[in-house]
Amino acid sequence: MVTSSLTSGLGAGVSALHKQIKNNQQDKLSLAVPSIHSYTQTHSFSLEVKLKMVVKVYGPVYASPKRVMVCLFEKEIEFETVPVNLLTGENRRPEYLKLQPFGSLPVIQDGDYTLFESRAIIRYYAKKYKSQGTDLLGKTIEEQGLVEQWLEVEAHNFNPPANNLVLHIMFSPSFGITRDENLIKESEEKLAKVLDVYEDRLSKSKYLAGDFVSLADLSHLPFLNYLVGPIGKEYLIKERKHVSAWYDEISSRPSWKRCLEYGFPFEFK
Repeated sequence: MVTSSLTSGLGAGVSALHKQIKNNQQDKLSLAVPSIHSYTQTHSFSLEVKLKMVVKVYGPVYASPKRVMVCLFEKEIEFETVPVNLLTGENRRPEYLKLQPFGSLPVIQDGDYTLFESRAIIRYYAKKYKSQGTDLLGKTIEEQGLVEQWLEVEAHNFNPPANNLVLHIMFSPSFGITRDENLIKESEEKLAKVLDVYEDRLSKSKYLAGDFVSLADLSHLPFLNYLVGPIGKEYLIKERKHVSAWYDEISSRPSWKRCLEYGFPFEFK
């Protein structure tokens, strides 16, 4: 073969190669071209596999994974979902705990990179693909500071009372949680005060961090959706003019509508 002739040295090997080309040039071409084609095929396939590797998001029907998914849709990042049933304890299986040692959702796999905690994940992708899709971080350092500020407010002021309401009103029968009416009342009062602050802020800007949609806004969507839907607390949003307009704006984004197509953990009545 041509390849073996080339590796046999500068003596008889070169002579043999010359004779082969002279006497049977057509055979040489038929041998050499497939060799090159085979090399190209192998490397193209390898490249194609790398390009087709997509992000995996675990537990798409739940709220926190949807926080990640809406960001990925906005950033135009291809992903696939992996179902995780919390009600049957799939999040406590050894194979899942290898990915998320605390057994909570979400977790993502991006090739050989694994990351959990929804707000860490959305920050990661918003930074990694800043110039792709919607810019969710802000253009200036000051805008970025405000995005981070309101993202922290969502995590530490909005989410705790909203989460209590969701757990005790919506999930208590399924998770064996004793419904605590005092905690529900207290959480609603706390959330109302937080939303009063939002009402003031949103009277001055269209979105929380300014006049551009950001991670800070989108991060609210999963639990806002529960508030206005399954747990029946829509009035907390609708009785506040600017909060209501803000919710209508962000919840009508195509990225969020696509998230809703993945459904809920179970049917709500």
